[in-house]
Amino acid sequence: MTLSVGVDLIGVGRIEARLARTPRLAERLFTERERETASSRARPAEFLAGRFAAKEAAFKALGGGWPRCSWSDVEVVPDVDGAPHLRFAGRAAELAGDRNAAVSIAHSDGMAVANVVLS
Repeated sequence: MTLSVGVDLIGVGRIEARLARTPRLAERLFTERERETASSRARPAEFLAGRFAAKEAAFKALGGGWPRCSWSDVEVVPDVDGAPHLRFAGRAAELAGDRNAAVSIAHSDGMAVANVVLS
């Protein structure tokens, strides 16, 4: 079995500034569910930065993401225990095939990091 790994790190302030400058960017980068969940959080920019990092890490693990995949082709959703889980659609689902995806997201000191492993 071949493992594919992707990791991404982004500054929360970078996402916050980009979304403030271009509010419609959130509609392009995040699904409606991700945006709604973020709006209910105490620190929505931190939440979205983690999701952005997870999508970038997933693209890397898939071997090529954007522009081959749409940002909405990768969605970070809670599993039954509330932990983050990846849901693939469209081109991302084709690239993932029947592989399982594991994702981990962390935030610290104004940074968000995500790691994705496809097996």
